[in-house]
Amino acid sequence: MKLVLLTALGVGGATVIGSLLGFVFKKLSHKFSDIVLSFAAGVMLAAAVLGLVIPSLEYGGKYGIIITVAGIFTGAVCLNLIDKLVPHLHKLAGTDTEAHNNQSLDKVLLFVCAIAIHNLPEGIAAGVGFGSGNNAQALIIAGGIALQNIPEGMVIIGPLLSSGVTARKTFIIAMLTGLVEVVGTLLGFFAVSIASAILPFALAFAGGTMLYVISDEMIPETHAHGSERGATYALLVGFCVMLVTDFILG
Repeated sequence: MKLVLLTALGVGGATVIGSLLGFVFKKLSHKFSDIVLSFAAGVMLAAAVLGLVIPSLEYGGKYGIIITVAGIFTGAVCLNLIDKLVPHLHKLAGTDTEAHNNQSLDKVLLFVCAIAIHNLPEGIAAGVGFGSGNNAQALIIAGGIALQNIPEGMVIIGPLLSSGVTARKTFIIAMLTGLVEVVGTLLGFFAVSIASAILPFALAFAGGTMLYVISDEMIPETHAHGSERGATYALLVGFCVMLVTDFILG
């Protein structure tokens, strides 16, 4: 339990670290941010497949393939429904001119809600990973999510500051969005601990949410500013780094 709690704090804390970097590097080039986000996408892709989808197949038994496929699509559909309720992150994170021009408090609150809602499934994915009993694999999943949270934390600072929010309140808001991931991690862990029978589906569900985020949010964002080739190689590097890590620890 202590390891789970520390991991939850680490996953949520990564957003805070990213926000601190956001204060320091307020005007990062699109190319640099695309490379960093692509690397994180590669890490998350490997973590989703190696740490969630494959274990789901293994724990599913006779009906493993059916449970895993159903879980993946359920996770993706749930995030799709969420996206219909709140705008996509990249539309609020500063890549859309509308996000900069609209200075209303409602826009800021919507921005915070969007970040928080998108962070919850990621936190759950980190917590569910511990349900398999393979702590090394669970840490790989959590590490991939934490790595993705750093650039995400960086890009939320600019829009909040430009909306007239003070630096102090901006930092508090960033901490709260990270806290959502802490809550999600604990929820995911306790859910599979209480009902171990749902573990195969829960693993696949978490994997589906991560795959959806990668495909719907991260890859389109990194390919939107003319850095497609560099972003693609960065994704492959991130994937291979996690692949090697999983091989060594496994």
